[in-house]
Amino acid sequence: MQAASRESYKVAAERLDAYVRGAEPSAVASTADELLSVAALLRREPRLRRALSDPARSGEDRTGLLTGILSGKVGADALDLLTALVSGRWSAPSELLGGAERLGVEALLASADKAGELGEVEDELFRFGQVVAGSPELSSALSDPMAPAEQRATLVDQLLAGKARPVTGYLVGIALAGFGGRSFSGALTRLVELAADRRDRQVAYVTVAAPLSEEEERRLGASLSAIYGREVSVKQTVDPEILGGVSVRVGSDLYDGTVLRRLNETRNALAKR
Repeated sequence: MQAASRESYKVAAERLDAYVRGAEPSAVASTADELLSVAALLRREPRLRRALSDPARSGEDRTGLLTGILSGKVGADALDLLTALVSGRWSAPSELLGGAERLGVEALLASADKAGELGEVEDELFRFGQVVAGSPELSSALSDPMAPAEQRATLVDQLLAGKARPVTGYLVGIALAGFGGRSFSGALTRLVELAADRRDRQVAYVTVAAPLSEEEERRLGASLSAIYGREVSVKQTVDPEILGGVSVRVGSDLYDGTVLRRLNETRNALAKR
């Protein structure tokens, strides 16, 4: 987002946090569903999102337009959050859409947090992403934009039935729709990171040749927390092809201490002689 859009989103996000503090998990989940329904409406209706982000219109005019459309169709809390969103300045209609989607996702994550389930939802999203990444056929089926959305959603429902919380399934569906304009795998990764961020944690993606023990994972997480000054959520991927050692990615930082990397460096050095 550009600066004006970021500031407008920040105002709405702060209002969401204030609302969440005094609301029950079920109420927050219901509000999240309404926010995401409106985001879907904005995705389908480009003329509407242009009108609601038009800088030539006053904030009062834009919120009046939104209220006229949604009055009686969404609850008071969702409408209050959406009017806060629309009343701000947006650099582009696409950024308003992105803001509405993000606000709905944050509300959904907040409902899981209030219910004491956010850590489990974060892990379930990551594990599902690992399952998909490990199956080229499944990855292709879920990532194919030409496949009917209903067909892909049905496949996800079948895969997650009885194995994940409802919020997790909802978020996977959001990823299928291309959350934030990302690919399916990219959207899943972003949702994992947003879940961790709501728990005030940084995500560390760790690749190892053999699974770390609980104690090894705990020590690694503690070391990374000391470096980044924040609790770290370790997400472990096992890849025998790295042969040994460990690769750690935190944000844009990459620490690659794998045997495979050292072998490749040696091979490259010999090739230059």
